[in-house]
Amino acid sequence: MSIISKDISKAIQLLTEDHVVAIPTETVYGLAGNIYSEKAIKAIFETKKRPFFNPLIVHIPSIETLSNLVAYVPKKATLLAEAFWPGPITLVLKKKAIIPDLITGGKDTVAVRVPNHPTTLELLRQLDFPLAAPSANPFSSISPTTAQHVESYFKDAIKMVLDGGACTSGIESTIIGFENDEPIIYRLGSTAIEDIEAVVGPIEIKNTVTEDSKQDTIPNAPGMLARHYAPKTKTILTDHLQDTLNTYTNKRIGILAFNAEIENAQIKAQIVLSQNGSLTEAASKLYDALHQLDTFQLDLIIAEKFPDYGLGKSINDRLLRATKS
Repeated sequence: MSIISKDISKAIQLLTEDHVVAIPTETVYGLAGNIYSEKAIKAIFETKKRPFFNPLIVHIPSIETLSNLVAYVPKKATLLAEAFWPGPITLVLKKKAIIPDLITGGKDTVAVRVPNHPTTLELLRQLDFPLAAPSANPFSSISPTTAQHVESYFKDAIKMVLDGGACTSGIESTIIGFENDEPIIYRLGSTAIEDIEAVVGPIEIKNTVTEDSKQDTIPNAPGMLARHYAPKTKTILTDHLQDTLNTYTNKRIGILAFNAEIENAQIKAQIVLSQNGSLTEAASKLYDALHQLDTFQLDLIIAEKFPDYGLGKSINDRLLRATKS
């Protein structure tokens, strides 16, 4: 029997009873629980097999409810919230004592956002508590962008997936922290850096991952660990699909391309993310494509590096983390 349902009242009942429910957002599906329920929050970590030092994002219904959770909001944080909420920007701010340390990995800051999804906004408005909701996937696996992705991961471990259709943005929110009241990007995401800079001016990216990134340290915010968003199939990222493909022989190869197919007898599966070269469309399809390629019993996935601007930066960040072993 499927755990997928569109019944918001059922989700409210389960969440109020301290159960975990998968919920839709515009970015990815989240594994949600009452932030004030130790039982629910521990269940999120245990279900995902996520380390307890890795903080969770708190989801709230409106900018007006932010003051219930945080002790101080820098001026540029207010500008960003007014410009992008509801939407895929998460702000890391000084927390009030009411926020459990379990949510924040013991830090004195909390990550908060207002999701831009009608189903989840309605859910949050009807609840008496905010929801913590990291991506609804086992730790470090590909994030889910459909209810079916979540069910395939957790059908025996959770009671319900609230179905809100396919996620429109397709990659996680951009996370912004503050140092001396100045914004810093902790995680690239569904809001492009150029759009953010149009609101608050030039901004530093704190947590870039590179080919040489190795040991993970305790993160300032969710999604900052080097290995993340990874298929089970070994994945590599390249500037030159054809040249890289030619270095492998007698392998079952899958190709993840930006806007054009390539021809080679070794290719067993190939997905083009946007034939018209739209980075927005490519981002929205990224995780679903990786889920598909992971089902073909391939020896290797070769992903094409994207243009290094706009959402291309965010897509490259996800693909590079997916290549970490």
